[in-house]
Amino acid sequence: MNTSEKDMMKLANGSDVRGVAVEGVADEPVTLTEEAANRIAAGFVEFLAERVGCSKRDLRIAVGHDTRISAHPLKKAVLSALTAEGCVTVDCGLASTPAMFMSTVFKSTQMDGAIMITASHLPYNRNGLKFFTVDGGVEHEDVLQILRNACRLPEQQGELAHVQRYDLMERYCHFLRKKIRQALDGEAVNQPLKGMHIVVDAGNGAGGFFATQILGRLGADTTGSVYLEPDGHFPNHIPNPENKQAMASIQKAVLSSRADLGLIFDTDVDRMSAVLGNGREISRNALIAMIAAILAPDYPGSTIVTDSVTSDELTAFLTKKLGLKHHRYMRGYKNVIDECARLNRAGIVSPLAIETSGHGALSENYYLDDGAYLAVKLLVAATKMKRQGKKLSTLIKDLGEPLEAREYRMCIKGVEDFRGYGEGVLKTFAQRAQEKGLKLADPNYEGVRLVFPDGWALLRLSLHDPNMPLNVESRKEGGVKAIAAQVKDLLEGFASLDTSVLDS
Repeated sequence: MNTSEKDMMKLANGSDVRGVAVEGVADEPVTLTEEAANRIAAGFVEFLAERVGCSKRDLRIAVGHDTRISAHPLKKAVLSALTAEGCVTVDCGLASTPAMFMSTVFKSTQMDGAIMITASHLPYNRNGLKFFTVDGGVEHEDVLQILRNACRLPEQQGELAHVQRYDLMERYCHFLRKKIRQALDGEAVNQPLKGMHIVVDAGNGAGGFFATQILGRLGADTTGSVYLEPDGHFPNHIPNPENKQAMASIQKAVLSSRADLGLIFDTDVDRMSAVLGNGREISRNALIAMIAAILAPDYPGSTIVTDSVTSDELTAFLTKKLGLKHHRYMRGYKNVIDECARLNRAGIVSPLAIETSGHGALSENYYLDDGAYLAVKLLVAATKMKRQGKKLSTLIKDLGEPLEAREYRMCIKGVEDFRGYGEGVLKTFAQRAQEKGLKLADPNYEGVRLVFPDGWALLRLSLHDPNMPLNVESRKEGGVKAIAAQVKDLLEGFASLDTSVLDS
């Protein structure tokens, strides 16, 4: 049965397409079928041909996938559509999302576009499509156009015998190895990581290559690395650096093997976090601080762009300790990256766009959110410091932390236009706060941020779901609960907003 126009458009998810791809989870029917994927791929061809300004037959498009169990049937459907449209179609097999973008950059490939079949860190039954042009990942409006194209295009069956195959990951790994060699001892040195002990937790996603093809090839000891084998059921833990079980896994691997550093990636390797040799987690504010500290000597006085939920302590570290500027922007990694690119175009040097989720993009690397590239920056810094008899942790020894921090998620119920309802809540919330003499952050680019003597609260709309997250941090004991109580008073009377979570 053909996917309806309404159901096709529901597959839009920010700058990606995502849906349920296989049965197996109660009350989650399949929404991303092979038929839908085929038509969406054809929709991308039409979009790309118009963007590039050429015929469909002149396009070169690469396709890759992560380890999900639905990857191969969806890939077959995508390849069939691309060949039916007459494109030069290249199957890159198991790949990372950043590598798929790099297929448009490498001289040996020079693709006009790329499709990555992935649903990032979502459960095994989900999958999706990410799209790239030579300018990077597409925008939300582009995804909507691709889906509109798909709505009027039929399913097509092309000749899979015409599909070319290319080992993109070997080319991408060569690119990363070269970066490491250049940063350490020059390209002539074969094993610049000899003497380093680095463990990797790939969570059975696509990131196992970093241990074998990067670290191992450059001489590092990777003993103790875990879950490198591809397995789309994700039997050990969700491949997600923000997942507590996943982080506990890499911490255990580091401590039990007495490694210098641990690296953990999400399923398609566009995000990462790290663990120091003493087991300290380097994620969220700490990851931002460490990457910024690594970049600061090369970009003095520059601006670091982050999402909206970073701590005041991070701002103090960036500005007072590193002499940088902190630009808190909106949630959503594409929002953060686009803002970083905009600032650079305006002449404001901004080397890093990074979210607390672990998405990080550098201006020196095409503004590409690439977990492996971030890992390379950490790895090079750790190696240099070990040679000097120092520890990587010294880079962020002056980073403070809030005493308390919590995120509450309040559901919007029984409202069809949850976004419009939520925007009304935010407008009234801000008015009530001002009437009570509370201080509103200025500038502020997302939601309403209240500034208290010992902390802050940020109320915003979820990017995709019918809920309103409230992030609260405090520098004193009991402060989060006290701030949450004040927020609840300001939200009185909104019948469709469930504020009961603020009592917990």
